[in-house]
This record gives sequence, C-alpha cells and structure tokens, in this order.
Amino acid sequence: MTETWAGVTPPAPIRVFLLDDHEVVRRGLHDLLDAEPDIEVVGDAGTVDHALARGPALRPDVAILDVRLPDGDGITVCRELRSRMPALACLMLTSFDDDDALLDAIMAGAAGYVLKQIKGSDLVSAVRTVASGQSMLDPATTARLMSTLRGDATPQEPRDEALVGLSPREREILALIGEGLTNRQIGKRLFLSEKTVKNHISRLLAKLGVERRIQAAVLASHPPPERAPDARPAPPR
Repeated sequence: MTETWAGVTPPAPIRVFLLDDHEVVRRGLHDLLDAEPDIEVVGDAGTVDHALARGPALRPDVAILDVRLPDGDGITVCRELRSRMPALACLMLTSFDDDDALLDAIMAGAAGYVLKQIKGSDLVSAVRTVASGQSMLDPATTARLMSTLRGDATPQEPRDEALVGLSPREREILALIGEGLTNRQIGKRLFLSEKTVKNHISRLLAKLGVERRIQAAVLASHPPPERAPDARPAPPR
C-alpha cells in the first residue's frame, strides 16, 4: 500500500521502457533504475519489432533506446513510438559520439542523447530530467550541428530555387519529412504505397542537391518566401 503524508499521495513513479539488444545491458539498466523509489521499469525489448509491439501497450513516460540494433535503429523506434505517444520522452543511448546520429535523433524528437560510458547516477538524473519535460540535448551543440547542416544543405544551387523546382506532391512529402514522419507514415497520410513514397523522395533529394533525408528535413523547416505575382501593366484600351 502506498504511504501518504498528511493525506497527500506521492506522485506516481516515472515509467521507463528499455530497448537494447544486449541482455546484460538491459538487466543492468533495469536494476539501476528500479532501485530508485521514483522510477519503475515497466518493460524492455531487444529488437525494434519487439519494442514497437510492446512499447505503446506499456504506456511509459520515458524510453531509453539503444541507437544501433541488429534489425534497425533506436531513432526509428523513437519516431514511431512518439507518433503514437507524443508525450513520450526518448533518451537515446549509444556507444558512439556520432554527429549524424545526434542530428537524426533531434529530427526524430528525442529528448536526450547520452553515451553508454555515462555514470549510473548521471543516467538516473537524465531520466528524471527528460521525464520532467526538459531536454538533455546541449543547446550549443544542437545549434552548431543544425547550422552546419543548413550551410551544406544545397551545394549545387540556391536553396529557394531548388525548393521552387519541386512538384506539388514533392513539396507535400518534403513537409511531412520535416515533421519527422517515416516513409510508411507518409504513405498512410497520402494514401500512397511505401515504394511510391521512396521514389518521390529520391527525386526530391536529387532536385534539392542533397544526399540525406535529414538535410531535406532541415530545408523543409525553412521554406522559401512566396513569390509575388509579376506586375504587368494593363493592356491599352
């Protein structure tokens, strides 16, 4: 029975879900976090499919997700779970200090990104931080990475001209990429097959002069200004 003081029920514990393909790591994280009075590990998974099947049913407040997995990656899991549970805070856990992975995590809506070398006490603090709605992504690092990416986004032609050259359907898909949707989610939204979405994305990336989806997502967040109609004098009567 939950003890109360002065008739006040203590807040519910932070519900945490774990995703890591190494059982020893999952057990270690489980024991570390479950030992805290305000944290409860509600479940875990070792694969992407298992995480997507179990995660939503457990209604966690925080998901700690390994970035690299045998059948996919934790960033995709973050995007998928947050599309079903927008309030979920995802904390990405990785062995590598990788700028590309950090950028992908930011675009997927992750609340934090920490290395596996982190101290146990610091990880516990990170869980509490993201559960409270705060970010564990360093603002200066995030700004630097996004600035660099924007600067390299369209090396072949001016950004505005590249965006104007997209078809209406490509613009629509680009906007959804900017929202962090996967190809499957875009297909469902637009009633297109996943293969058709991939083909559209390949064409729009070529038109934008970029190679990576995340570069297109950055451009989507900074659309060109609307062009004013040409001012033409009225024909003489």
